[in-house]
Amino acid sequence: MTTKKDKLIDLCLLAGKLMLMYGAETYRVEDTMKRMAIAGGMDNVNSFVTTTGIFLSGVLEDDDDIMQMIRIVDRFQDLSKVTEVNHISREFVAGRMSITDARQELKRVEKQPMNYPLWLIYIASAIGGGAFSYLIGDSLFDMIPASIGGLVSTLALVLFQHYLQAKFFSEYLAAFFGGVTALILVHSGFGTNIDQIIIGSLIPLVPGVPLTNSVRDLMAGDLISGLARGAEAALTSLSIAAGVATAVSLFL
Repeated sequence: MTTKKDKLIDLCLLAGKLMLMYGAETYRVEDTMKRMAIAGGMDNVNSFVTTTGIFLSGVLEDDDDIMQMIRIVDRFQDLSKVTEVNHISREFVAGRMSITDARQELKRVEKQPMNYPLWLIYIASAIGGGAFSYLIGDSLFDMIPASIGGLVSTLALVLFQHYLQAKFFSEYLAAFFGGVTALILVHSGFGTNIDQIIIGSLIPLVPGVPLTNSVRDLMAGDLISGLARGAEAALTSLSIAAGVATAVSLFL
């Protein structure tokens, strides 16, 4: 029989898992879990979060000290889900939701598809690539090939991540095909400034959220998570650079 202790621990860990998976900062995950556990009647609450694991311990109703952990394997970027989980946790802490109701809502958030459909992500990647290329190169003519390159990079990233299940190798291949697209367009006369077009093609691959969270975690004193996120962003940047270097070497 599942006890209140088990239900509360599972609820807190599920909330932390969803927030960490979809891009929340480490200190925010720890604070949310701690507040939910205290609101559920747990004492001596301690939470520890890294990029790959969540630990939670505490005492409930004079019971023995308990500690559970879960491992985080997949990580995505969907801040809308982080916002939803944060809202559910606030409702639970305020006493407007029971443990069962809060768990049902969290399961709904977990099962629902990503907030942004793929077609919208593709369009945003094309617009972002073209707009950023204009900011650094001031050439309206080169915005179109940069947009095409940004679209190809995102298409390749989604395709390879689906079949390869290897994050950094997928980013390497996406950068390679984005760079090849930019080089082919320039050599075909459909573009003039190769630097501007290549940079615009790679903008959708830049690890902005992991890098930002790395800095915020370091500033909050979460050194392990901050360094881990920074290393992840550095490896992604290295993969992108290697992919472009491979593409450029083929045209020299």
